Amino acid sequence: MKEASEKEQKRILVLCVDRDDDLGAKAGVKTPVVGREENLDAAVSLALKDPEEPDANAIFEAVRVYDRLKAEDKPDEVVEVATLSGSELGGVSADRKVVSELNDLLGSFSASEVILVTDGYSDQAVLPVVQSRVPVSSVRRIVVKHSESIEETAALFWKYLRTLVENPRYSRIALGLPGLLILILAIFSIVGFVQYYVIAFVLVLSVVLLVKGFGIDRMAKGFYTWIKEYSPPPLRVQISNFSGIAGALCVVLGVYLGWTTAAPEVSLQSDIAGYLGILPRVAGFFITGAISLIVVGICVALLGRAIRWYLERDARLLRNGALIVTVAWSREIFLVASDLLVGSAGPERVVFAILIGILIGVVSVLVIFVLHRRAKEFFRETEEQVEELAEN
Repeated sequence: MKEASEKEQKRILVLCVDRDDDLGAKAGVKTPVVGREENLDAAVSLALKDPEEPDANAIFEAVRVYDRLKAEDKPDEVVEVATLSGSELGGVSADRKVVSELNDLLGSFSASEVILVTDGYSDQAVLPVVQSRVPVSSVRRIVVKHSESIEETAALFWKYLRTLVENPRYSRIALGLPGLLILILAIFSIVGFVQYYVIAFVLVLSVVLLVKGFGIDRMAKGFYTWIKEYSPPPLRVQISNFSGIAGALCVVLGVYLGWTTAAPEVSLQSDIAGYLGILPRVAGFFITGAISLIVVGICVALLGRAIRWYLERDARLLRNGALIVTVAWSREIFLVASDLLVGSAGPERVVFAILIGILIGVVSVLVIFVLHRRAKEFFRETEEQVEELAEN
């Protein structure tokens, strides 16, 4: 019967946890501290060493809760009060010490439930640790003179400070920029140019603001990553791309030469009719100066595509060849047209050049079909290419 009654009793442990070990560091008290008188002595010792220490008030609160439970005098409850401490280092070391002391305490007093008393933000972190060993029926947090807010603010401040120091993304600005400015000040002091430090300060700060504001650092990093991971395309694609770039440059130079050739013919006029009167002559000189390089540029771009399609055995090679011949002959047509605009040629030359161009186009189409039939096995065509060629 006696054993049965002991099993039915609730064994309640009023537990105060000092996770950062202020009790040992300031008062020299070793934990665990078990018993009412022992906890009172420990709290008084800590309060005498540091009257502003909230852990002393937490121990007094644990004793108060213990006295209240004892005053209820319930025969089915056995109550004990104890204080544990962690480590000044915090983190894993503190939690491991709390677990070790809790296991020793539960070995001498096998509690069925715990009433946990803490002094604020950091000590509440031990709640999961205690709950993993014994059920926690209540948690009491003692806040003295807003110590909770101060403690949380301090923890948040140190968290952000650690991020600024340890995270390279933020340390470059938070530490690197002030360090650079201090280094410049030191160098200017050595060489005797301190009077120019304000100019250097503004210059460095403006460069940093521009780089961060316009994302130049991110663009440079992306460009470096692209260069590092870049793999050149196949040779046939490179030939096509480079010929396209070369052709575009030729066209731009042709336009420039055309403008320089036509510029001397441009003069101030009194009205719009005057400008319309000189427009044909200006256009003629522009065409004369520009058309050669423009045609060369277009032919170079088409030739690059022709080489690519030849290497790919693409049937569009034949049509591209005909297009090159037509574009090349168009130079003669434009030159004759420019002479007509300038007044040094008659319209019959223009008509003759156009007829010759039409004949060249017809002959090119016939040659395409002949070559296509003879070299049918050389080209690897898709159905869409065959239909497109037939339509053309």
